[in-house]
Amino acid sequence: MTKTTDQKVCIIGMGYVGLPLAAVCAKKGYPVTGFDLDEEKLEIIKQGKSPFHEKFLEEILPQVKISVTNDPKEIQNHDIYIICVPTPVDGKHMPILDPVIGASETIAANMKSGALVILESTVNPGVSEEVVRPIFEKAGWTVGKDLFLSHSPERVDPGNEKWNVSNIPRVVGSFEEIGLQRTVDFYKSIIDGEVLAMENIREAEAVKIIENAFRDINIAFVNEMAMSYARIGIDITNVLKGASTKPYWFMAHRPGCGVGGHCIPVDPYYMIEKGKENDFEHKFLSAARHINDGMADYTVELLQDKLNEVGMAVKGTKVGILGISYKGNVGDLRETPAIRIVDKIKKLDADLVAFDPYIPTMPKFATTKNLEEILSRSEALVLVTEHNEFKNIPVEDFVKHGIKVIIDGRNCLDKKAIRAAGIVYAGIGR
Repeated sequence: MTKTTDQKVCIIGMGYVGLPLAAVCAKKGYPVTGFDLDEEKLEIIKQGKSPFHEKFLEEILPQVKISVTNDPKEIQNHDIYIICVPTPVDGKHMPILDPVIGASETIAANMKSGALVILESTVNPGVSEEVVRPIFEKAGWTVGKDLFLSHSPERVDPGNEKWNVSNIPRVVGSFEEIGLQRTVDFYKSIIDGEVLAMENIREAEAVKIIENAFRDINIAFVNEMAMSYARIGIDITNVLKGASTKPYWFMAHRPGCGVGGHCIPVDPYYMIEKGKENDFEHKFLSAARHINDGMADYTVELLQDKLNEVGMAVKGTKVGILGISYKGNVGDLRETPAIRIVDKIKKLDADLVAFDPYIPTMPKFATTKNLEEILSRSEALVLVTEHNEFKNIPVEDFVKHGIKVIIDGRNCLDKKAIRAAGIVYAGIGR
């Protein structure tokens, strides 16, 4: 294996995937260049800081040196290129591959012969072969001779203090044995986890899809059960505790006001659309997406119902949104259900305010400056994000500020204590 100091690594995309990967590569001795078009983001990284809150990054960035640029000329003469750009879906849930295409074209126009190109962006099976490879061939490069093209789907979990890019196992696929072995050797040199070689590149692409579709389906299942149990007075959080005592063949998933993030609410659509191309209907994936996309609507309906119980309408009521990011203790807005919940409540003419300690300013959401302010300006609360700051609010503070209704979209508050204080409470299935 070539020594790490003899290989220059270029990572395209300095976001939640690319920046942690760049930091780990640099820590392992690789000269690293990070490429991104966002100049503001690059300036923050140049200062040894992270443009987003992530404990792992905040600890490692001051210890390493990463050169960052938005000039394609500065990514020439590298040995390994890794594409870590987003792959969202459009309003019709069709995969948007423009960032992957753009990154591939940039590399193809600036790389040297013999380079290894690894696609980490999440794609549906066939993209490496049908979209990425032709870009390099059109530029005059021959895969397997002039360059080696592989895929290793990213695995990151923002805010997870145990698992990060340095220790999460990886899977790798390539078009030929040389590229496969080089890719396996590279990941083994930077991570502590297992690196599994797949039989072909399509299998590697399919791994990420099945991982996240599995979670989406199971979340949809428990969301459906939560809504059903709520109609007969059963608290699903207690049921899940009971079911979890079974030591085999049960994996608890939690219901909630919506699924967010860069993977779970997006990746199943890749396979749904791919199925259509091959005259196959993914009924299971489509049903799960329908249920999970509808949880924001269900949450707003809960708010309407509970306000009616105390003789209030949503219109004109001071409603506070606790949390805007999609996940607790991170400031990540990608696919957050908060946006849909906020839009629906606004359409009902509520007097809406919001607060998220990890997202300081968001004028669109009329974000308040702190927890005290949002409590003082609210009559009803909808908890969307499970931040520690919200889970630890004393019930006495709700009472002191005259909160009449609480909708707990993450089932993380003390239901009994809140109800005992005379506040109307509803969770998702409790």
